[in-house]
Amino acid sequence: MAGTIWEFFGYRTDDSSLEARAAVEKKECPIIGEVCEKSFNDGVTSGVCALKPMTSQPVICCPIRLYADEYRILKDVSIKAFGEGFKLVPGREALGFATKGSESCIAVFGKRWGGELRLPQKSGSGGYFVDWVLAKLDAAGELEEFVAVEVQTIDTTGTYRNGYEALMYDRSTIKTTAGLNWENVSKRILPQLIYKGQVLQRESLCKKGLFFVCPHPVYERIMNRLGGQDGLIRYSLQPASISFLAYDHDYGTPKIDGQLIPLKQTVSHSTTVYKLQEAFNNVTLPDEDVYKAAILKALGKQ
Repeated sequence: MAGTIWEFFGYRTDDSSLEARAAVEKKECPIIGEVCEKSFNDGVTSGVCALKPMTSQPVICCPIRLYADEYRILKDVSIKAFGEGFKLVPGREALGFATKGSESCIAVFGKRWGGELRLPQKSGSGGYFVDWVLAKLDAAGELEEFVAVEVQTIDTTGTYRNGYEALMYDRSTIKTTAGLNWENVSKRILPQLIYKGQVLQRESLCKKGLFFVCPHPVYERIMNRLGGQDGLIRYSLQPASISFLAYDHDYGTPKIDGQLIPLKQTVSHSTTVYKLQEAFNNVTLPDEDVYKAAILKALGKQ
């Protein structure tokens, strides 16, 4: 598999504006206004937000790229889970905000907001994180309910180091050996969703379940692995819910140099952890005797 770097330090690789070049010079992620967190094995900051496979649309491969528009995805989840009109407040500040103004709010726990919340495993050793917890506080600062949010993009295979060097040298775009690790959909992403969804279902105040945010191409691969979205019956929000929210570049907007391509929500689909597990376990098998046919072909008997 091969592909090209499509977004570099937040901007399109064919954007040669002062803003795009300044982001490279400062190694800055314009989404969060900090130094880019993505790096090569030798520690060099890579700045890659999205890759474009040779035969398909670009795919976001950095989770922070999904936090554009001042963490719009968290606002979208909050509206879907709790309704309109609640301010998102960093978790450690939320109690003071609610009680001082006698105003309900959403306490946000996650990186750069209120810190991630580590949840213990059954054995009592180690633990795991959900990326975000959105907790609704009433006007007296009492916890009413919460939801968890997992944000995933896709890991890469191969390397885009030569593409990085070409962009750094003269901002030219060349083909790399970088690909997308779609196997992780089955090996890592889906098992984690099922496990975390089951854990959250047992939480008395997690009344709307788990929200999963990902790029649209990742969502499509997940649905292909599960046999299609139609097999995941839509349910109203409940403790056993898993809600998929997919986002993609808004290709319908004009490309303006010096500006980031906006994102748009493409999918909002809520099902249950039971339906997800059922679909995940319902593996579609190949025809019988495929190994026999392969051996015979290798032996020259077919």
